[in-house]
Amino acid sequence: MLRYEFKDLILFENEDYIVINKPPHVATINERTADKSISILRMAKEYSHDAQVAHRLDKETSGVLAIAKNPAAYRHIAMQFEYREVTKRYHAVANGVHDFDSISVFLPIAPLKDGTAVKIDRQNGKAAETVFFTKQAFRKHTLVECIPITGRMHQIRVHLQCLKAPIVCDPTYGGATVYLSELKRNYNLKKDSEELPIIQRVALHAFSLTFRLMNDETVVIEAPYPKDFGVLVKLLEKNS
Repeated sequence: MLRYEFKDLILFENEDYIVINKPPHVATINERTADKSISILRMAKEYSHDAQVAHRLDKETSGVLAIAKNPAAYRHIAMQFEYREVTKRYHAVANGVHDFDSISVFLPIAPLKDGTAVKIDRQNGKAAETVFFTKQAFRKHTLVECIPITGRMHQIRVHLQCLKAPIVCDPTYGGATVYLSELKRNYNLKKDSEELPIIQRVALHAFSLTFRLMNDETVVIEAPYPKDFGVLVKLLEKNS
């Protein structure tokens, strides 16, 4: 298990809030298992006793995550989430070449019975909306900026599937993995070695978060790409 120094993840901090760049493969809150693996909440509470996460990112998703340091700060940001006054921008690498110019997907979402994934359900689903922009198109892939208006589980992933643009390395919603041999001409794999995908998780990164501090000042916090996501984007640029 990777061990992170919480202070090394911090992008912004004042007396009320900590905003971090969450690493991939780390759960936001404690998982329902006997295993006491690290979670962002556990690390945050060790750092600041009253810490509460203000929202969640999927375990595989990296990026910007806000944490309140006291109950008043938590209420303040929770209200902003409730009234949809927080702006979240995600970057995703999608399969296929797409030209999204402020395309809005407004399709209701319902969880599957086992709770591990979601589906579009026009009868019983909860309202969900995401806006998509193409940031960069490559030979067979697209870097997409995703702005969720609502905050449903797996919303971006299932909405991109609806646009026939599933996220790279997201088999749950039809996203294929990417190998260097597919991008690079004359790629030679060493004999008797197995090629691994360039990224081994859903290629989704929470890039920025815009919200109001307790003094009503608006802040925009951006999270640099983690190594795996950054390498994927660079290789796609280089081999397009």
